[in-house]
Amino acid sequence: MVTIPYYPMSVNVNLGLRPMLHPMFKTLSQGISEFTFANLYLFRNSHGYTVSMVETGRDQSNEPLIVITGKDDGHPFFMLPFGIPDREVLDRLFQTHRVLKCVSVTQVDHFAHGAFKVVEDRDNFDYLYLQAKLANLDGRKYHKKRNLIKAFVRDHEYEGRPLLDEYIPHALEVLDQWRENREDDGDYIAAREALEKCNDLQLCGGVYYVGGRPVAYSLGEELACGTSFVVHFEKAVPGYKGLWQFVNQAFASILTDYYTTVNREQDLGNAGLRKAKMSYQPSGFVKKYRVTRSIEQTG
Repeated sequence: MVTIPYYPMSVNVNLGLRPMLHPMFKTLSQGISEFTFANLYLFRNSHGYTVSMVETGRDQSNEPLIVITGKDDGHPFFMLPFGIPDREVLDRLFQTHRVLKCVSVTQVDHFAHGAFKVVEDRDNFDYLYLQAKLANLDGRKYHKKRNLIKAFVRDHEYEGRPLLDEYIPHALEVLDQWRENREDDGDYIAAREALEKCNDLQLCGGVYYVGGRPVAYSLGEELACGTSFVVHFEKAVPGYKGLWQFVNQAFASILTDYYTTVNREQDLGNAGLRKAKMSYQPSGFVKKYRVTRSIEQTG
């Protein structure tokens, strides 16, 4: 197990941190999709994630807190998934980091005074869906999706399998074909590593075939103390009308009612993606906030 140093020292995110951080993330009830060890590890290079410890402060327990730091487009940020330290510690972090990201609903009250500015981070809200609704697609609002799925099932000989080790190469085929049809790589690097290190990260999913050819897969993990399942990656090849709708429903169906909700992560401000996610009638959102110091405090 890797030792985590105290801030401003830090350690890069690596698999050696998993025995410590994974159990901690599993205790978080808010269900923020960024706050799993797998997500942290897979996007460690995209965001330059590092991990440190900070003292909670004189008026709190003696247990230190984990702070995650990184950069978006060169702008430094930090995240505090396991609690908020006192003002003195926060001031130290804000001296070198522009913003505190992924602040949960339960943490917002810590910043309800003039020293800080709090804004909703709508582009990064996680979309929540009731598992039963995604699996059944009952009602008039899902009429078009049901028709697309019926057409896909009618026109193709299909099969779904759990994403076991022997099927990982098939999912990698899907991922490579998905990338070939894009102008950019998107999250290809993280998605590929997620498949290659599926067991190390304890991810699970399903892979889907048409006529024996792999055409799609889904991959994710438990979230929110085991009440939700977050789909980190879902990829499909082009050329099959209704395939995306079929995979969405088929994967939700195998989750059974053990999970109350399915978390399908953010839309990142992409208008097309937002429209698609809203079309599935989310039951709610995992809201996230961004906190900065007020102008008076930064001047």
